[in-house]
Amino acid sequence: MKDYEHPFFKPLWRRVAILAVCLIWSVIEFATGTPFWGVIALGFAGYAVWQFFYLYKPAEEKKADDQPKE
Repeated sequence: MKDYEHPFFKPLWRRVAILAVCLIWSVIEFATGTPFWGVIALGFAGYAVWQFFYLYKPAEEKKADDQPKE
């Protein structure tokens, strides 16, 4: 997840799926009585939100921002 601008993450459904897996994993850990791992999974989910929804810019949009304006 270090390269959040990788083309693999361009489709929104993939970023949402990764977040959903982290959240489901967290719920399962809390439900089975292992809150330590539940908190770890929530941390992954928080990191996914930060990287994939707050900081994420598609490559084309980033290139357009870098172009000098006349």
